[in-house]
Amino acid sequence: MTFSARVALMTAAAVAVAAVGASILIYFVVQTQLLSQFDNTLVEAANSVGNPRSGPGGTRGFPGGPQGLLTGRGDVAAQIINSNTGTVGRADAQPVVALVTEDAVAVANGAKAPFFFDSTIEGSHLRVYVAPTPQRGSAIEVWGPLNGIEAALAETRVRLALVALGGVLLAAALGTLVARAALTPVRRLTNIVEEVARTRDLSRRVASSTADELGRLAASFNLMLGELEQSLQQQRQLVADASHELRTPLTSLRTNLELLARGQPTDAAEREHVLADLVGQMERLTTLVSDLIDLARDEKAQLVVEDVALAEIANDAIAEMRMRYPNVRFVLDGGPSTVRGVRSRILRAVTNLLDNAGKWSPSGGTVEVAVGANEITVRDHGPGIAPEDEPRVFDRFWRAPAARQLPGSGLGLAIVKDVAETHGGRVTLERPTGGGAFFRLRLGSS
Repeated sequence: MTFSARVALMTAAAVAVAAVGASILIYFVVQTQLLSQFDNTLVEAANSVGNPRSGPGGTRGFPGGPQGLLTGRGDVAAQIINSNTGTVGRADAQPVVALVTEDAVAVANGAKAPFFFDSTIEGSHLRVYVAPTPQRGSAIEVWGPLNGIEAALAETRVRLALVALGGVLLAAALGTLVARAALTPVRRLTNIVEEVARTRDLSRRVASSTADELGRLAASFNLMLGELEQSLQQQRQLVADASHELRTPLTSLRTNLELLARGQPTDAAEREHVLADLVGQMERLTTLVSDLIDLARDEKAQLVVEDVALAEIANDAIAEMRMRYPNVRFVLDGGPSTVRGVRSRILRAVTNLLDNAGKWSPSGGTVEVAVGANEITVRDHGPGIAPEDEPRVFDRFWRAPAARQLPGSGLGLAIVKDVAETHGGRVTLERPTGGGAFFRLRLGSS
């Protein structure tokens, strides 16, 4: 069963329950009203016997009316019960002995209050009211047939059943229309999802201008498609850039290996130069592959998150950089600061910042490292970064024109940005007075 059919069915069921419940309630209200009116008629008829008044044609009421009836009414019948004999003393017609019960005699004796009871005589359902008369030792019984009321109630039941059935059918029709109208955005969303799955076109969007739940669902789906599209574009760009960056060292490696395979060059100094170039290209490939793996893998959620002392991270990174750049002086101004994060990734980010600073620092230059509240700053005194290059500093594989001849993959600062964002922070480039480059790596709160 489709969701639309379930909505229509549930709507029809809810209306059916309401219609049937309302019909039952109306039926009992009508039944109560009719019986209450009939009871009032019997009481008024009995009271007219005990309160005779003059009228045209003689005395109305007890001991007889102008028609010779005890109550003076033709729609009910009555009879007088004597308590002494327990028999009918007077009746409108033939005495109905079956209605003379012990409780009726008790009313005549004054031992019981007036009451109603039902009785069936010769297939006729009667409603009987028993009340004492002004004369001591007697009671009046007034009754009338309930056949008319029962027939009216039977007709009421049939009509209410037809009304309930019509309500259910109308509810089913309206539920179907409402379900179709309400689920139109869902069908549009389904069609677009199926089209995206079939064509892999992530540029499609769901049109929605409402602010209700369906509108929020469409907006969330559009946001998801946008994120997927951006992720796919970044993935394709990463593959394209990686292919381009890998092609250069691989080509150089192949050329040098082919030369060596042919016994070239023959000069020992040139041969040493080729071998050194091979080692350099291998190191570049190793660094590039390591950076690519670090950017591409999705293992951040599996790494251990712990309290990381930023001063210790800075000390470890500086120790490594001093061996890599022995002609550069690294100065640490370390203050106490602890953040929650993955130690290895934070160390990688700080190492990349220091490596970038050491690469651009002149021989004998100084790299200033400071640890503050949840942040590490790195400043070098090199040539700095041109203003037109600043927007692309953290892009993957981007390298300044002056850096093309220097070792590196163009992924170091991109990794720093990725680490900062995954730790709830950011990395920024500032322009210090006196030249050089100033990077501020801020991580999440401690």
